[in-house]
Amino acid sequence: MLNINEILQTIDMVKSLHLDIRTITMGISLFDCISDDKKKTAAAVYEKIVKKAGRLKQTGDALAVRYGIPIVNKRVSVTPVSLIAASSKGFSEVADAMDRAAKDIGIDFIGGYSALVQKGVTEYERALIESLPEVLSRTDRVCASVNIASTKAGINMDAAALMGGIIKKIAEATKDKHGAGCAKLVVFANAVEDNPFMAGAFNGPGENDCVINVGISGPGVVLAALEKVRGENFSVVSETIKKTAFKITRAGQLVAMEAVKMLGANFGIVDLSLAPTPVKGDSVARILEEMGLESVGAHGSTAALALLNDAVKKGGVMAASFAGGLSGAFIPVSEDVGMIEAVERGALSIEKLEAMTAVCSVGLDMIAVAGDTPASAIAAIIADEAAIGVVNNKTTAVRIIPVYGMESGSVEYGGLFGTAPIMKTSPFSSEEFIKRGGRIPAPIHSNKN
Repeated sequence: MLNINEILQTIDMVKSLHLDIRTITMGISLFDCISDDKKKTAAAVYEKIVKKAGRLKQTGDALAVRYGIPIVNKRVSVTPVSLIAASSKGFSEVADAMDRAAKDIGIDFIGGYSALVQKGVTEYERALIESLPEVLSRTDRVCASVNIASTKAGINMDAAALMGGIIKKIAEATKDKHGAGCAKLVVFANAVEDNPFMAGAFNGPGENDCVINVGISGPGVVLAALEKVRGENFSVVSETIKKTAFKITRAGQLVAMEAVKMLGANFGIVDLSLAPTPVKGDSVARILEEMGLESVGAHGSTAALALLNDAVKKGGVMAASFAGGLSGAFIPVSEDVGMIEAVERGALSIEKLEAMTAVCSVGLDMIAVAGDTPASAIAAIIADEAAIGVVNNKTTAVRIIPVYGMESGSVEYGGLFGTAPIMKTSPFSSEEFIKRGGRIPAPIHSNKN
């Protein structure tokens, strides 16, 4: 049973510590929209999104006023479009319908322009993937994802190679916006079906017809709690984070349950992730530095992040009826002022970030690289990150942005996307490695039934 007084105790965190509900995301199944006619499929997609999510923004705004907790984003995720538009081949038409629906109901983003190709790429999945440069450069609110690996299937290296080239094409198609189209695409290993966070959200085939998934936040709250136990040992640090995560998650649980009632949807999950923003004091990097690191990226950063991720999960899972999504701590470079500063001072490299992704919620997120980075290098970065996910049986992802015309400096994207410093990639070629193609087999520990 939720204790309202327990929730009200967190209100003071809103004003000074950047506590917020990062997103209410409505997942919508589109299987009943399938037809062999492009226009009919697109029309059905638009109508269902508007019907189900038409009051999502108003509901989020009303709950924010009622409980005094900002609800930053209202979003929708849909069934992977590669499945919905396979019969009609109307991928672009469905994308346009999604974008128009998102604008008409006033939500921030809509995810699910997605394909699941961890074991092989069908003709219709390839068609969706090849449409990504055009779709992501033309639409404003559509987000996309491609799952190229899983612990059960291994790594589809043909898909990794394909995505390396596609990301370069998206960057070129949106080069007037510094490759911003790439910020709306995530390449996954072990993608989950109930992720509320963009750009990787989609409503998986196993999900209900209409569900509410809530993503919480609050790095500033955790940082403030740790400041009060400065100098204490790591057992105290862990306990402090657990207790704080419990309080934060309670707020998310309350909002989720109320949204379900108001919208007539099913309750999905609360995602426990600490999601940073470019706002000062809302940084995961600062939490790691509060543990004693001079700068994130220093030796010990991976251990500190492992502690944080584990403690957040332990505290949050006790506060939620159903925890899910990604749940843990995010380390997106451009969206975290502490990460940005660490890159700029030379303390944080792609290689160190990759090591840290073995113990965090997702992976290499919002990484800007030079525009002349070869497609094979991008594909190899995707493969490396997928290997971490596949071997460790966890979700990993890559959201990488080649910025044409830049080899150094930083790029301003604004809003939650923040400022992305150009990160150096290896000068040595991965071309022959990527050319091999095929599939890297699943690890031996995947053979469980």
